[in-house]
Amino acid sequence: MKILILGSGGREHAIAWNIQQHSNGRDEVFVTPGNPGTAQCGANINLSITDFEGIGKFCLENLIEMVIAGPEEPLVKGACDFFKKNDSLKHIHFIGPSQFGAQLEGSKAFAKAFMQRHQIPTAAYKEFKEESFEEGIPYLQNHSLPIVLKADGLAAGKGVVICQNHEEAIEEFGAMIQQAKFGDAGKRVVVEQFLDGIELSVFVLTDGKDYVLLPEAKDYKRIGEKDTGLNTGGMGAVSPVPFADDAFMQKIITRIIKPTVDGLHKENIDYTGFIFFGLIKVNEEPFTIEYNCRMGDPETEVVMPRLQTNIADLCLAAAQNRLHEMSTETDSRTAVTMMAVSGGYPGSFEKGFKIVFPPASSIPEGSIIFQAGTKVHEQQVVTNGGRVLCVTSFGENVAEAAFRSKSVLQQIKFDGMYYRSDIGWEFM
Repeated sequence: MKILILGSGGREHAIAWNIQQHSNGRDEVFVTPGNPGTAQCGANINLSITDFEGIGKFCLENLIEMVIAGPEEPLVKGACDFFKKNDSLKHIHFIGPSQFGAQLEGSKAFAKAFMQRHQIPTAAYKEFKEESFEEGIPYLQNHSLPIVLKADGLAAGKGVVICQNHEEAIEEFGAMIQQAKFGDAGKRVVVEQFLDGIELSVFVLTDGKDYVLLPEAKDYKRIGEKDTGLNTGGMGAVSPVPFADDAFMQKIITRIIKPTVDGLHKENIDYTGFIFFGLIKVNEEPFTIEYNCRMGDPETEVVMPRLQTNIADLCLAAAQNRLHEMSTETDSRTAVTMMAVSGGYPGSFEKGFKIVFPPASSIPEGSIIFQAGTKVHEQQVVTNGGRVLCVTSFGENVAEAAFRSKSVLQQIKFDGMYYRSDIGWEFM
């Protein structure tokens, strides 16, 4: 099968790597725009992920049979609808929800209302916009602390503010709605009850009626050791999650996953693709923080290595409404990924630094380098983003897998390189 993956990060490299590992040469992979890592798993195509016309033309000229959307941007902008409404493209299987379905991630208010309709456990909330701004002030003044404010739309992972006092909450509320702190994304604000617990990420692939459960993961958002400092796009991840035992996972399936997929089906929402459940464990009970309409990053970099099934086969089954026939195999070992980032990230940082990789012979079996913010310049792989690359390793436990990832990272060099060496610290 000829497959086109949209995206250029570590997530897309991990998806392409999984297909390469498990297809026995049956699948031909293209990635747009890709990175030097994805080029090792297939062919990179220089197209923007939102150039739907260009992507469609490439698919027709190269007899592409399936498109897998990596990031959320093309989905929220209607990539799936573009393919399905175009007579010349609709025969191509598209893995990703419709623009309407992608609101599960693209609109916090849409997602919260969906959860409410289907009795899916989540934090209590209320939404406000410019017209109801004045009502929001007394609501915030009387709200329990801390207060969570969320920009309704996509804000590059920066649209959530946790306020420790009422004055700060009112100031942030005004900054979002009246001063456009997060642009159009913050024109509507969701005010949410704060939930105190430990987070995890759970993933399914669904055809809008049935689903298969993929390995779960826990990611680490803070830049500093022991979860301190600014939030990032993710500094690492572990899978499986030690506290997510069979009993807890069954609660997640019964109370959250199944009602979500059933809700999509009942509401006739066109949804063939991944659902990322951002969850939190509060006193042994799971609650839903958010949905994403794609796989997480860097969680994909531990999920795909543990998945012993070709993700392309699962995606094809989803597109053909055959998911109920499918099962998955998972590596029982622990995987830990550690992300190397540019100096200054998540603030300002420089790009273009040469990356020195270790020779393949010194990378032990069970360790994989996934590239993210990289590109080729003058025949050298150089840094091209905040999160540059990550190393995923297997081990019998979190400590062993983390040690192996760190050992490989110590052999990789670029100016300003930084990584958290304590990924999985609370499980060691």
